[in-house]
Amino acid sequence: MSEATATRPPRGATRAGGPPASRPRRSLLRPLLLVAVLLVLLLVPFYVEEFWLRTGFAVFGAVVGAIGLNLLVGTTGQLSLAHAFFLAVGAISYVFVSGDSGGIGVAQLSGLGLPPIVGMVVGVLLAGLAGLLFSPIAARLRGIYLGVASLSLVFIGQHVLNSWTSVTGGFNGRSAPDFSLFGFTFANRDPLLFIANVEFREAERLWYLGLALAVAAYVFARNLLRSRPGRALQTLRDSEVAASVMGVNVQRYKGRVFLVSSMYAGLSGVMYALSIGSVAPESFGLEVSIQYLAMIVLGGLGSVGGAALGAVFVSALPLVFQRYADAVPFVSGVGEGGLAAGEAARFLYGGAIVLVILFQPAGLAGLGQRFRRSGRDPGGGRAASRSAASTSTSTTDVPSDPPAQGSTS
Repeated sequence: MSEATATRPPRGATRAGGPPASRPRRSLLRPLLLVAVLLVLLLVPFYVEEFWLRTGFAVFGAVVGAIGLNLLVGTTGQLSLAHAFFLAVGAISYVFVSGDSGGIGVAQLSGLGLPPIVGMVVGVLLAGLAGLLFSPIAARLRGIYLGVASLSLVFIGQHVLNSWTSVTGGFNGRSAPDFSLFGFTFANRDPLLFIANVEFREAERLWYLGLALAVAAYVFARNLLRSRPGRALQTLRDSEVAASVMGVNVQRYKGRVFLVSSMYAGLSGVMYALSIGSVAPESFGLEVSIQYLAMIVLGGLGSVGGAALGAVFVSALPLVFQRYADAVPFVSGVGEGGLAAGEAARFLYGGAIVLVILFQPAGLAGLGQRFRRSGRDPGGGRAASRSAASTSTSTTDVPSDPPAQGSTS
């Protein structure tokens, strides 16, 4: 036996300084899967009814907001309960900037009447500005103290929204203007639109608008986490002292991530206004902030895709229960005796949170990673452990176990 034959690694093993032989094939699986999902989502309006399209647009809005909160809580480790406040800033700014002045009941409403795209941009920017103004407080607090401090924004926001009647409409709220872009209106008509003999009304048009915004939010967040600022944010989550030693400006990065997260929330608030068709102060209470925390915990803290999956689960479940209240046990329709659809959904995803924390702390994203690892190693990691143990006595060039997260050794 020659020396080259004796030192040749087994098939699929990692060569020194190079990736496994099967790595390039595996690296194509995720992009191909994402492309397939995107193609399916593009074809959905041709085959499903209006209820699912409107539910999908509401889910897209929740996905945007959940990704923004996950950047703040999951990636940076800053607990925030003020997400509902930033959603309200985006939604109210949109209806005020793009709405018209007029009267509703005893209230006289004010509006600038600007194009809806301007209202959307202003809503996102004002929400980001609100987060930036709060960031000096966030930079000096952490943990439960930051959560309690951010909670004050929700209570202040509720009082302001209910009192500023000319802008918000008070307890009655106000309607949201239809969205339009370069003369194209996302409404039932103006203009009439047929594609492949399918009439594209408001639900179909909003579906594609929500899909485009959700994909853009996902891609931006993924690229951010892979960049140098994203790695700095993850280091900040692991240890502020270590991040400071490595040259990361802790307060500046905390302020920046609060800005980005608030802008995500502002866009989500605009999409919420378009989904419901109106906004009211009671729609942005503490319960909304708790729901978004549930989304990112279920999906997986620190995972962009996991935040999207958690948002789909939490936001779509009450609507589906309400749709099929007659077929779901113990769930009744509106005005009937029994468990309401919204309450049943809260029980379900509340129980899901307990199960996730107990058995899968990494959330839905961690569950997917576990399946991928088990597919690569049918023994569930036991074969790899035995292989590492047998080779550790003969070589010291390659460590048998990867270093822990945040470790440099």
